Amino acid sequence: MKNFIRSLSQVSMTDVASVGGKNASLGEMLRALTPLGVAVPDGFAITVEAYQNFLRVNNLEPTLQASLESLDRASLGNLKEVGAACRTMILKAALPPAVEGAIRQAYETLMASNVIHSVAVRSSATAEDSPHASFAGQHDSYLHITGIDHVLLAVKKCYASLFNERAIKYRLDNGFSDLQVGLSVGVQHMVRSDRGSAGVIFTIEPENGNQNLIYLTGAWGLGESVVQGAVNTDEFYLFKPALEGNGLAIVHRGLGSKEQKLVYSDVPGKDTEWQKTTPAERDQYILPDDEITTLGQWSLAIEKHYKMPMDIEWAKDGNTGKLYIVQARPETVQARVAKISVKEFVLNTSQTPILRGKAVGRSIVRGRVSIVRSLADSGKVNSGDIIVTDITNPDWNALLKKAVCIVTNKGGRTSHASIIARELGIPAVVGTATATDVLVDGQEITVCCAHGDEGEVYSGRLVWEEKETKLGELPHTRTHPMLILADPEKALLYASYPNEGVGLLRMEFMISNTLQIHPMALVRYDTLPEGADKKQIAALTRHYSDRKQFFVDKLAESIALVAAAFYPREVIVRMSDFKTNEYARLLGGKLFEPEEENPMLGFRGASRYYHERYAAGFGLECMAIRRVRTEMKLSNVKVMIPFCRTLAEAEQVLAVMQQYGLTRHEHGLEVYMMAEIPSNVLLAGKFARLFDGFSIGSNDLTQLTLGLDRDSAIVSDLFDENNEAVKMLIASLVDTAHRHGAKVGLCGQAPSDYPEFASFLVSLGIDSVSFNPDALIRGIQHIHQAEQKEVVTV
Repeated sequence: MKNFIRSLSQVSMTDVASVGGKNASLGEMLRALTPLGVAVPDGFAITVEAYQNFLRVNNLEPTLQASLESLDRASLGNLKEVGAACRTMILKAALPPAVEGAIRQAYETLMASNVIHSVAVRSSATAEDSPHASFAGQHDSYLHITGIDHVLLAVKKCYASLFNERAIKYRLDNGFSDLQVGLSVGVQHMVRSDRGSAGVIFTIEPENGNQNLIYLTGAWGLGESVVQGAVNTDEFYLFKPALEGNGLAIVHRGLGSKEQKLVYSDVPGKDTEWQKTTPAERDQYILPDDEITTLGQWSLAIEKHYKMPMDIEWAKDGNTGKLYIVQARPETVQARVAKISVKEFVLNTSQTPILRGKAVGRSIVRGRVSIVRSLADSGKVNSGDIIVTDITNPDWNALLKKAVCIVTNKGGRTSHASIIARELGIPAVVGTATATDVLVDGQEITVCCAHGDEGEVYSGRLVWEEKETKLGELPHTRTHPMLILADPEKALLYASYPNEGVGLLRMEFMISNTLQIHPMALVRYDTLPEGADKKQIAALTRHYSDRKQFFVDKLAESIALVAAAFYPREVIVRMSDFKTNEYARLLGGKLFEPEEENPMLGFRGASRYYHERYAAGFGLECMAIRRVRTEMKLSNVKVMIPFCRTLAEAEQVLAVMQQYGLTRHEHGLEVYMMAEIPSNVLLAGKFARLFDGFSIGSNDLTQLTLGLDRDSAIVSDLFDENNEAVKMLIASLVDTAHRHGAKVGLCGQAPSDYPEFASFLVSLGIDSVSFNPDALIRGIQHIHQAEQKEVVTV
């Protein structure tokens, strides 16, 4: 008898020509990975030989070929008709008795081996699931099939799906002749994920190709809803070294709305139907952490076995509670992604700007003006608008995400509007003084931030030129280029840029954007007065009996996502550096923050960490860092202490950290100090005995050296990092730090804005310079030019 049936447990990737890519992969996993604990539903493959026998016995090849040759391959105008004709030929033909008999016997054997009596009938093409051309989704599969007669019909439907319109067009686009692709059919025990959950796993981060992370997503019900993108899914990122080291591997999670699920239908003639999920289902993750970790470990084993990134489908049986891998194929998207590049913009116009201010970002946009005076105006803002306002504040973060640009009357380049614009990757012009008076709602304008420090606003929709720079062509520099980050969700993109790590990860922005709650309001939740803030805090922490654990978990995951994205490059996390007025804006914050005349010089930075007003809150920050480093296995995380005024203060902070398990040099922990106060420079030699390195905060150091408030519009023109006094302090610090064996870097805009400032830093032998992402490319170029001049001079 012909070889029409193969047990899946007896095939491997060497059998693609016989059983197709999907079945070969399933068989490979059953054979090689089941001993490692990976669960794959058992079944059998109806071979390509059976399909070819079906065509030959029914003499279908000539008639199919004739129909396919009638296809208008230029316009595809008759694609629908050609496909329908081919499918009709297949469905009208009978399965040869030998093929049908073999399928019946294999089905009876499979049914006898398990209490599950429904099966999945899946197409598996010979050209399917290759690293270069995935035929995934081109051919049909049929789920929850019961009874041999229905199985036989489903097999013919799979054969017919070779000639649906999308499959014919896909073969045409990828250079396959129509009858070149053979089809096998897999018959597997059905996993009842309609009563459980299902989804997809990529063993490489799919958007940017990060190799450190596994991405898992899923929803309630059948996995088809996830594959189609029809549901807002839950998502998780898992750190591979933590999976290998039995650590806490989940470094990020997102709760999807999951408003509906796909289930099997009881209606005759209808295979599946959508059901609305319950409120409890929408508010619950689809899997507990231990099962997410199990799937991560299985996926890592699959990737290691195949020696390439994989695209995997998983399912959880709602009847038995068991997890299964139901499909695995090579990941094909990142393999074809071009190297990342950035764009430079040139505006060609003779117009005079109607407004000028400080530029944030390096791009040009055009759009419709939407003037916002308060959150009450948010309803009139549409996606793609340019938000024009007096000044922004953290309450507006969600609103600002709609904008393509921000224009403000007030503020400098370190204002909230500037920082948020950088994090959103959009340009901004701040400090124009009169934007809300000059511009009107609905006005079309063009905003240019491509001409250095100054941002310009023009009337009308202008045109510009764009120049693309490939990041792979950037020069290597002796001075390490690093990044300044605040938004964990941007880390995966920026980790793919040329850099040596994160020189400054701003913890406070993760607290305000992700957690939103003042840590002391969680420490003392039971004593909070009833009111709007307490209700909102209760809602945000609803999944926690211990409210403090909410802060630790969410902050740890925010930091961990960044650290995992950049691993093994260092990520220096600055402990929270809000001012009191900024802490007060957090939920419950007004109860715990004093009112200060000048918050910029008041209760901020290190002075908070050991003070009774905030020490317990700092403890939560330390617990989050400890979890990231020890439990999540992200040893590349280092800690930085901001605004540390005195040596005694430094010693007190280090002592508090030690109480929470963060002892300097234990388990390789390095602690850095933000050098932003003249006292830090004058006593650098003594501070170097307490800290492993310094990061110069040029904004605060300039402000405190020159004795001015950098947020004051009146004296902002005097703010200048190039001032001789500021540069003398920087030079002194670099020299002292190096003499004491401490590293020193700088965080700020100046090296990217001013080539001469970059040259100054290079001449000092500074170890690293950290840039905002929008300034990284220009900064690297400036450093390279400076280093080349040094070589020429020598």
